[in-house]
Amino acid sequence: MGCTSEQGSDCFDNESPARQVSVSSFSISKYLVTQRQWNEVMKTTLRQQRDFTNPSLDLVGEGDDYPMYYVSWEEAQQFIANLNYLTSKNYRLPTEAEWEYAARGGNKSNGYKYAGSDIEEQVAWMNINSSDRMHSVGVKRANELGLYDMSGNVWEWCYDWFGSYRASAQVNPAGPSAGANRVLRGGSWNRHARHCRVSSRHNYGPGFRYNEVGFRLVLSN
Repeated sequence: MGCTSEQGSDCFDNESPARQVSVSSFSISKYLVTQRQWNEVMKTTLRQQRDFTNPSLDLVGEGDDYPMYYVSWEEAQQFIANLNYLTSKNYRLPTEAEWEYAARGGNKSNGYKYAGSDIEEQVAWMNINSSDRMHSVGVKRANELGLYDMSGNVWEWCYDWFGSYRASAQVNPAGPSAGANRVLRGGSWNRHARHCRVSSRHNYGPGFRYNEVGFRLVLSN
């Protein structure tokens, strides 16, 4: 986990030191949470979510199969609570370690720089190919585990508070016990390829909403 050799000189300082991490078995969603799924669970639309933030902000992709965005970490937690109530299951956000393990292809990993390829445009919607907007989920190539859009399209909330990496090996790390910002992973339609790599990290406050930020789910096994 972190700035491993295939990342070359593209690593940011917060990706170091690289270290060995083990995670327990989990299931992660094939796609990002879509606008249709959000509306079914939360009974609010993308436009309402945008208006909660600022009615003058842009909509950069609208439709049932587009990723949901303008969603804060706190609102993602409310979505999960509602979904768990409706389904009697145990959905949650991935930890940062789980997210990176899945993006790298898990135990089927081919050691790619991006989630499923060393050629970023095969797997990621980003600033050079997105036409300044996001796209429906599942259009680009999947990674080794059959997961889509783990590079590009929208940044994805993770469970963890953001913090520096430890150098020692870890099992099921869940980040610092407290902090100011939550982790985001994966890059977005508006970012350079460097941000869409499997080890790239970003962070915002848990109340932050924007047109580059969505999420996907984990189901604990």
